[in-house]
Parts: sequence; structure tokens; C-alpha cells
Amino acid sequence: MISVYTVSQVNSYIKNMFTQDYLLGSVSVKGEVSNCKYHASGHIYFTLKDVKGSITCVMFAGNRPGLSFRLSDGNQVVVSGAVDIYERDGKYQLYAKKITISGQGQLYEQFILLKNKLEEMGMFAADYKKPIPRYINTLGVVTSSTGAAVRDIINITKRRNPYVRVLIYSAAVQGEAACDSIIRGIETLAKENVDVIIVGRGGGSYEDLWAFNEEKLARAVFNCDIPVISAVGHETDTTIIDFVADLRAPTPSAAAELAVYDISLLESELAAIENSLHRLLKNRLDLIKYQMLFFRNRLDNLSPLVQIREKRTFAVSLENRIQILIDDKLKNYRHQLLLMTERLKGLSPHEKLDKGYAFVEDSEGVPIADIAQVECGDSIKVSLKNGRFLAKISEKDGGLR
Repeated sequence: MISVYTVSQVNSYIKNMFTQDYLLGSVSVKGEVSNCKYHASGHIYFTLKDVKGSITCVMFAGNRPGLSFRLSDGNQVVVSGAVDIYERDGKYQLYAKKITISGQGQLYEQFILLKNKLEEMGMFAADYKKPIPRYINTLGVVTSSTGAAVRDIINITKRRNPYVRVLIYSAAVQGEAACDSIIRGIETLAKENVDVIIVGRGGGSYEDLWAFNEEKLARAVFNCDIPVISAVGHETDTTIIDFVADLRAPTPSAAAELAVYDISLLESELAAIENSLHRLLKNRLDLIKYQMLFFRNRLDNLSPLVQIREKRTFAVSLENRIQILIDDKLKNYRHQLLLMTERLKGLSPHEKLDKGYAFVEDSEGVPIADIAQVECGDSIKVSLKNGRFLAKISEKDGGLR
């Protein structure tokens, strides 16, 4: 009797065969990339093909660290991983764990050896990095005149600052002549006294970018008196001159943004500085006006006329005070005089005389106040209120009291 199996049973059996095959568990396959798609999940789906066949491939997001460049259609690569079957669809595919550019192994080894050598010589040290000027007048660019990189650099430069002059040295950027061509471009632009030199190109295979990994180009960049910005390939591409250059940009477009200051920002900064200066100047002028007013008032107060006027006012004030004091004193004296006058009136002989009393003196003019001072027969003077007369004592009597 013929056995009948389900689809899942067959797929499971085939998967088990794939799993037990040692060769398929760890295999490296060389071919050209096509139908490359980056999924939102981070997985990469692509097809690897040659002239006679193709195989479906996938690299899961967890294995992406094993990819040092951006995978794209047309890349000649070596994919290392395991061939297995996807049971649900019954399709086998290559599960990639590592992808390298075809032929990259030997080149990568040369790259590491040169990188270590130059690093030991100190050519990557930050002490040798020249600062990129913030404001430049002339930008030098060493790249292919027909590539997209030069158009991006020119467009971004003109957009950020149309006053910057751009000098382009058209150089070969791949192939055997590329290294010498790029070196000549750097040396030529350096003689033109440009402010910054951008050396770069668009993306490409590892082999296409190899000219930028040559030691003589690295030395030319290191010895250049003009600051150099490297802008080779995509952000994930790394070349020797990236380490030697004074600044590394992830792309040619980014290099233009790093080299050319945005004039609109400069205008905003200048406007802010202008406003700040106006404000400071106004505050300064206000302070000077206040000081002038203060010193003017002080000068007016110290002028001879003001001093004379103040002294005169003070003198008048003193005069008034003295006059008030004199008036008070006189008033007081008058009051005292009136009191004393009244008292004197009470003591005045004339007052007594007016009341019928008489003032008696002896012949010598000595007032007689006691009966014992006279004797009968003595002459005396008697003064009344309206005159006096002479008399002689004919009799005396001491019994009045």
C-alpha cells in the first residue's frame, strides 16, 4: 500500500535532511545581489545569483553587525551562513550571518595592516588635526566631475552660502590611476590657497573605493597644509583617509555642510549681535546722559553765582533770625523794664510826695528819718510834690508811734 504524507510532513522531512547536512550548515556562496529589500523589521531580503542560477537569501536583524556596508543590487558578494528550508512555504533559502564584498578578504587584510602601521606612526593622532575654519571664502573639491557627489557639494554650498567660491579638481576616483590623480588634485588646490579641501566620491564596492586606502594618498592628506575633509562613499564605508583627514564626513553632502557655514545663521547671529549692541549703546547713552545731568546740577550748585546766591540767602536767613532774636530780647527787656518801672514807681519819693507826704533833710542835705537826728532850733528843708521850704524846729515829740 502506498503511503500518503501531508505537505507539512514532507517539508519537515526535507528540513531534517538540510539540518543533518554538514555542508549546508555552514557554507559561503559567491554571487551578485538582486531584489535587495530592507524590511521595516530590520531584516534584509535579497536574491544571490550567477549566470546559471539564483538562491533566495535573508539576513535577520540580529546578524546585521556582520554587514559593514549597505547591501544593494549589483554588489558582488560572498554570503556566509546556512542553507535551510522554510517549512511553511516549502522553499529553501540561504540564511546569511556574514556578507563581504567579493575579494574583500585580501583587501581587508591589507587595509588593517596599513591602518595599524599609520596609527602606530601617529598619523591618526588628534594633535595633528587642523581645525576647519568656521567661515571660508574658497572651497576646494577633489572628486569626479561627472559624479553625483560634485553636484551635491555644489548645490549645498550655493544654498548655504552663495558667496563661497568652489574650485573643482576633476580626478579619477577609482581604478589604478585614481590614487595619483587624487594626490595631484590635493596638491593643486593647496597651491590655490583654498580654505578647505573636500576629498571624496559617492558609494561603490570595496574595490571601487580602494584608491582611498593607499598609503601615498594618506601621506598626501596628512602633509597637506590645508584642512582636509574626507567624504568617501556612504556612512558605513570606511577608508584610510577617513582616519588621516582633519575631519571625516559620512557623505559628500555632509562634507559640504561641515565646510560651508550657513549664511542665514550668520545673518541671524549678526542681527542678534546688532540688537545687542544697540541695546548696550542705548543703555550706555542713557547712563552718560544721567551722569551729565548729575554733573551739570552739581556744577550749577558749585558755580560762583549759585554760591553767592546761596550765601546771600543764608545771610538773609541769619539776618532774619538775628532780627527775630533782637525783637524777642527787646520785647523781654521792655517787659522787664515795665516791671521795674512799676516797682520804682512804688519806691519813688515823688510818688509818696504826690500822696501828701513830705521829704525832710537837715541843713546839710542829709535825710531825716529819725526824730533823734534833730533838735529844737535846728533848720530843716521840707520838700513837697510841687516845691520845698525851709523851717526851724521849735518843738519835737517822739510819741507818734
